[in-house]
Amino acid sequence: MKVLFATAELTPMARVGGLAEAAAGLVVALRAAGITVDLILPDYSETELTDERPRDVTVPKWARPATARRGVAAGVGDVTLVKVPGIVRSHPYIDETGIGWPDNDARFFAFSAAVANLTQTSRPDVVHLNDWHTAATLAFLRKRPPVVFTIHTLGYQGWAGSEWLPRIPYNFSAFESFGDVNPLAGAIQVADRVIAVSPNYADEIRRPESGMGLDHILSGLGDHLVGIRNGIDTAIWDPATDQRLSANYSLADLSGKESSRAALHKEAGWTDDGTPLVGMVTRLVEQKGIDLALESVRYAAGVPYRLVMLGSGEQRLSEWAHWASGNWPDNMFFADGYNQQLAHTIFAGSDLLLMPSRFEPCGLAQMQAMAYGTIPVVTDVGGLHDTVIDADADRKNGTGFLATTAEVPGIVDVLHRAGRAWRHKQRRGAIQRRGMARDWSWQRPAQRHIDLYEELLAL
Repeated sequence: MKVLFATAELTPMARVGGLAEAAAGLVVALRAAGITVDLILPDYSETELTDERPRDVTVPKWARPATARRGVAAGVGDVTLVKVPGIVRSHPYIDETGIGWPDNDARFFAFSAAVANLTQTSRPDVVHLNDWHTAATLAFLRKRPPVVFTIHTLGYQGWAGSEWLPRIPYNFSAFESFGDVNPLAGAIQVADRVIAVSPNYADEIRRPESGMGLDHILSGLGDHLVGIRNGIDTAIWDPATDQRLSANYSLADLSGKESSRAALHKEAGWTDDGTPLVGMVTRLVEQKGIDLALESVRYAAGVPYRLVMLGSGEQRLSEWAHWASGNWPDNMFFADGYNQQLAHTIFAGSDLLLMPSRFEPCGLAQMQAMAYGTIPVVTDVGGLHDTVIDADADRKNGTGFLATTAEVPGIVDVLHRAGRAWRHKQRRGAIQRRGMARDWSWQRPAQRHIDLYEELLAL
């Protein structure tokens, strides 16, 4: 089976959020299962390829010039990189101030037009598109194979102005919305199957309070909308083999975790006084509840806990995080940006991992944390609901702690509950080991994707 897989992000070539890691993990697992994956990405930075060869690509006049080259990229394997006007940028979506590039609509509409042409010339069995950046592909395809469209984040829909309406040759009624263009809504209506990246998120987005204005469309899809939980790349996220850790450890022997905990104290400039370390590796956006975490820090000494946050994103939240760490230096440390070494140290060295998300389609950090024996403390939304079992509500099976509300009192309360459990050594170990024992790999989720592809081919 040959699957054309188009995405705007893929670790390690282009990483902004969970889309990059989810796409990379799925592609690796599909290829390991024997699926031929024709991977297509924007050529943001003119990445070096070995065995490079050009691919013909024909696009409408407004999307020219467009070129594509196929080859092997380090850490990725076979890939086709597409260059269209404006696509080469220092960041896929935003400038140095955190503001979206003003021509993002033109950039990704042109990329989608190129993906449509590559679909016609390469003739895959199935096309798999991801998020709004590739959604407009279905506005440029007349005859097509079965199409699967994955919603990684419903909140980003790629709205574009009415000037784009004359440029939509196919499926016009699906993409037109209130006189403008909504790529995400169009793809949802045209695709043969729509995937949400967790079962609970698939249910949530059918409801008005979580559907981001598209609940009326999503609720009408019936069994054409399915929820498949993401996995994590266990070749990268494994404390037993992770070369970024100062000491490795495993489910059978957790003693090496203390070495990373010591490294994290050193990074933050703290002396270990026995206070639980709470880690966050996150994008600084409102969705992630960063403001809730920062507001809660003022209560950290009384809970107690110490917060180590690594992330980048909105300038307002970055400035707030710097301010909070400056005002409460004994209770908060903030590292601006993304540093793989520090990220792995946080996952391994933290006692608890905080994810106060207002919504979370799936979330990867909570699974990465559990793989490292770090107890997740999360809000009860989306994929967090599917992956974390509250250890107070279910003493026998609990793997973490769920906040019932995405509000500061709820975050402070759940951190207090988690810290109380962490200080009980026997209970802490039981919770850690349950999380580490779970299979968070891509193997089963990838098989569910393959089953879905085969189902479509059999129709």
